[in-house]
Amino acid sequence: MNKSLLEDIGMSKITVKMINGLKNNWKNYMVDISADIMGSLLIAVGLYNFAAASEFPVTGVSGIALVFYYYWGLPIGTVTMALNIPIILICGRILGLKFMLRSLKTMLISTFFMDIVAPIFPIYQGDMILSCICMGILSGVGYALIYMRNTSTGGTDFITMAIRALNPQLSLGKIIAVLDCSVLFVCGLLMGGKVDNIIYGLIATYICSVVVDKVMYGLDAGKVTLIVTDYGQAVADQIHALTERGATILKGAGSYSKNDKQIVMCACSYKQMHMVQKAVKEVDSCAFMVTIEANEVRGEGFKPH
Repeated sequence: MNKSLLEDIGMSKITVKMINGLKNNWKNYMVDISADIMGSLLIAVGLYNFAAASEFPVTGVSGIALVFYYYWGLPIGTVTMALNIPIILICGRILGLKFMLRSLKTMLISTFFMDIVAPIFPIYQGDMILSCICMGILSGVGYALIYMRNTSTGGTDFITMAIRALNPQLSLGKIIAVLDCSVLFVCGLLMGGKVDNIIYGLIATYICSVVVDKVMYGLDAGKVTLIVTDYGQAVADQIHALTERGATILKGAGSYSKNDKQIVMCACSYKQMHMVQKAVKEVDSCAFMVTIEANEVRGEGFKPH
């Protein structure tokens, strides 16, 4: 085989790799855009057609924009985008250019849906509790779709991530709680100060956060149990017999007794946990059992990698 032929083969392999790489990048880009469109539509409908119509406050920069809409009728999406500009300039260096550009794309799409598309749909003018439930669910699903593509709608998301990056010892949950509650209470006072409306805003925020977690992690969530026993193989066999779940047997030792122990680790669904407990009790009623929440379980028998 001559040298020119080898070079041609090598070039063709490089070309194929480049084409495959471009295809994958294009596919990922289209998935990102689709997630932005669906997420932005749900967020816009939840905020404009439910929260704004019912006049209860919400968290984040959108909540501040809602105050401008409440007093002067300014478009929520445009005001949100304008308020995000100084936040982008301040937090850009901390969070990185790539993430900021992705988020800027998402913010532009979100602005379009908030100001152009959402007003096309009918405004909900019914019961307040139903309004805040719908807002929480729609916004929660929308934010989850966007977060799962490693992007953001800006606002307090940027501030939270920047504070976390500068102060890693702070709890992310505490940062979010302080920011969200501060914005919600201030906006609630500016929008008339009605206690009922502020409570509805808190309910909507809580529902939104729960839905985000469920959509991002809950579908693949489960439980992990650690069983300390002298009969590891027998326990694992019984678990398999009742649930058809496998297990991993680890070696351990009691810190007080110094006796060798076996630790059976088993991941299962919520529904199967009762059967796992039953299997352990049937084999070794003296076994020590710890059950842990697992936000996501991947592998054989669960969601693939």
